[in-house]
Amino acid sequence: MEQGIGEKLQFITRKLELAFGCPVREKASDLLEVLIRTILSQNTNDRNRDRAYENLRQQFSTWQQVMQAPVEAISSAIRAAGLSNQKGKRIKEILQWIHSNFGTLDISEICQWPPQQVIETFCRLPGIGIKTISVVLLFGCGHDIFPVDTHIHRISKRVGLITSTTSAEKAHQILGKLIPPGKAYSLHLNLLQLGRTICLARNPLCAKCPIGTVCNFGQKLAK
Repeated sequence: MEQGIGEKLQFITRKLELAFGCPVREKASDLLEVLIRTILSQNTNDRNRDRAYENLRQQFSTWQQVMQAPVEAISSAIRAAGLSNQKGKRIKEILQWIHSNFGTLDISEICQWPPQQVIETFCRLPGIGIKTISVVLLFGCGHDIFPVDTHIHRISKRVGLITSTTSAEKAHQILGKLIPPGKAYSLHLNLLQLGRTICLARNPLCAKCPIGTVCNFGQKLAK
């Protein structure tokens, strides 16, 4: 069964690179920026996430200032992202935890740790799950780690890479072992593109899908 999924993933990777291109990995971003942006992205869209992040950085020029600010001030700054009271509290607590455990707000050293150690360490914190820390490892550290967001989770179910009842957390475990080596970055970004433009949550544009020939959902609709 796994071999079949692996072959399907290789096919999907090739097809999406033909359709959308092969993304060139950008220079690794500031780890805290990636982490905080990803926390802000939870349960909202990219536009609201970016508005909230820009508001936060306009009001607080350093992460030290964010850490020392009242939760209410942080929550007010990130209101555009939704769930601002919860996210504001978590951001402050995470920054405090980082400073307490690293002696600084620079966490660049985690890129030298084994990825599983990073995952186990940070997933203990409220507000940081497997997707959030996987995004940090992929975009911040440049590791070949495959985050599963809502778009990728939906597509993976429709295509048949995972079952309809597989949780996002379990999907990380299943797909992470089967992604073609060196292709986590490309496949992650191209699946996001597919989910935002074609494989929509409602009214997917199956006729335009570059991987429709291997999609269980699309083939059922066609019948």
